Amino acid sequence: MTGAIVGEDIPGRTVIGCNNKIGHHAVVGIRCQDMKYKPGDECFVDIGNNNDIREHSSVHRSSKSSDVTAIGDNNLIMGSCHIAHDCKIGNNNIFANNTLLAGHVVVEDYVHTGGTTAVHQFCHVGSFSFVAAGSMVSQDVPKYMMVGGERPELRGLNLEGLRRNGFTVEEIIGLRSAYRKIFMSADANSEGLEERLNEVEQHEKLARISSVRSMIQSIRASFEQNRRGICKFRLWSSS
Repeated sequence: MTGAIVGEDIPGRTVIGCNNKIGHHAVVGIRCQDMKYKPGDECFVDIGNNNDIREHSSVHRSSKSSDVTAIGDNNLIMGSCHIAHDCKIGNNNIFANNTLLAGHVVVEDYVHTGGTTAVHQFCHVGSFSFVAAGSMVSQDVPKYMMVGGERPELRGLNLEGLRRNGFTVEEIIGLRSAYRKIFMSADANSEGLEERLNEVEQHEKLARISSVRSMIQSIRASFEQNRRGICKFRLWSSS
């Protein structure tokens, strides 16, 4: 569209797939805003197919030659969004206006962010999650979950998103049961998070549901080395 800038005359490349729309005055594939970037270094952006990048949005190249800013397919990036250096964006995501992703953020698939969402560098946002408008995300959002608040807390599962994306009744019931055992357990004050995760993994029925296993894996991965842990949650006793 009019005023859009794609690519910059610096070492490296900007690769854009098929059927993408670049909105008015959007900026895609220019030098990043990371102080580690050294003039003359190669830097890269790779964008897949069928993405709609709306007006005044920006997508910056990687900060170094060994990395890449990557966007998959079928993403809607609304007006005035920012995707910083070295971010990894999956497929079928919707970023509402003024969603701001700092460097090295990972967003998986089918994520929906509300307007004016900001995500701290190196955070991960799991598939099928929902981030409420105005959230300042500074820790990971596990798969399937909904977070909200100025300093976001877990607010439960993204049930509407799961239904819209074809999750079965059995899967949703299983995820709800697992979520309750992990974050709303009657024994939450006497057991640690690791023990509650183990309980779900060893549960005869829940352990057989692939989406439950995937949720557990997403939570565990957030506590690995160099990760930021998950968004805060309030332990609530069903008793």
